[in-house]
Amino acid sequence: MRFPTFQKLAVALSIATFGVVAPFTHTMAQTNAQPQKLTGSAALFAEGQSTEAKQADAYFDNYPFRSGEVIEKLRLHFATLGVPHRNAQGEIDNAVLVLHWTDASGGALLTPNYIKALFAPGRPLDASRYYLIFPDNVGHGLSSKPSDGLKAKFPNYGYNDMVDLQHKLVTETLGIKRLHAILGMSMGGMNAWQWAEAYPDAMDGIMPVVALPTKISGRNLLWRRIVIEGIRTDPDWKNGNYDLPPAGWLKGYAVLRMMIDGVQHLQAEIPNGAAADRIMAELHEQASSIDANDTLYALKSSGDYDPEPNLTAIKTKVLALNFGDDEFNPERVHLLGRLLSKVHDGHAVVQPGSDRSFGHLTMAHPELWAHHVADFMRELGDNPKKERQSE
Repeated sequence: MRFPTFQKLAVALSIATFGVVAPFTHTMAQTNAQPQKLTGSAALFAEGQSTEAKQADAYFDNYPFRSGEVIEKLRLHFATLGVPHRNAQGEIDNAVLVLHWTDASGGALLTPNYIKALFAPGRPLDASRYYLIFPDNVGHGLSSKPSDGLKAKFPNYGYNDMVDLQHKLVTETLGIKRLHAILGMSMGGMNAWQWAEAYPDAMDGIMPVVALPTKISGRNLLWRRIVIEGIRTDPDWKNGNYDLPPAGWLKGYAVLRMMIDGVQHLQAEIPNGAAADRIMAELHEQASSIDANDTLYALKSSGDYDPEPNLTAIKTKVLALNFGDDEFNPERVHLLGRLLSKVHDGHAVVQPGSDRSFGHLTMAHPELWAHHVADFMRELGDNPKKERQSE
């Protein structure tokens, strides 16, 4: 089998894993008066029909982060697919929150491979049946982030802040009391674990993909420290006020990409020195397009993540999916099974690696694991009805 090149894996070039507060006000604005088709192929195409993603922004004035720092105006960008359905009590009952990985955005989940595998008609999260919500986490995508202008003066945020804002988006902006499901990849999967603990009655189930419910450690922690140190100690970083991408970041990115890719994939892609040189050039180009401050903040934001102490308190259904060739969350250390044994209604699946998989980056190829999503949605029950009552 011929593997996709690194450039064709651009959808996954951003990586995964993976007191008293000031008052604030909240507003929301549509980015366009009419829904507009996303660039690329961010619409669902099947049997001559298309469903367009709607783009919007929620704004929070004088928003306080858990660090105690306040941002004057926080923008949280999000997209939605599908139409909300209301039950007999008038409450939305078909909402599914879909969460992206580190340094990515909701747009990374609206690419053709995700759409065809998960959101198209007849697929596990069919957008004609479910109301799908794709937020850009703070620090990512079109939401407020350091590269917008504040650079190193941007407030420090953590994963708990991300979940706080996701919850505000769901409950306050969109008026949803209970989610049908949460699907998250890597960092998004870690956020899903946090939701299950912080809001135990707010969803029917969560499906974390390549996300262990314990504090980040081992290789996952080490590469974060390597990249952070590479950025901060580079003379060109200038305390975040750099003019060109720091060389430490450009070099660290290659290490980062190597760690999250599959061993078999890399073996096939790099048979000789010329191939290694070509891929190094591609990685340099990719890293140059990513803001080092945004990555620095995104990586250090995982420091407050540790759901392990409260796993026994989780009430919702859980299906945790990992991949056997994921070197970030290596199955041979047997963490996932041990941790899931603490969850009352939890189930772990480790999909074996193969010559078609990409290690941790298999998350960016949902066609390889969509059947597990289908199994999980069936387990949650076919809550959405065939006939839809639009808002």
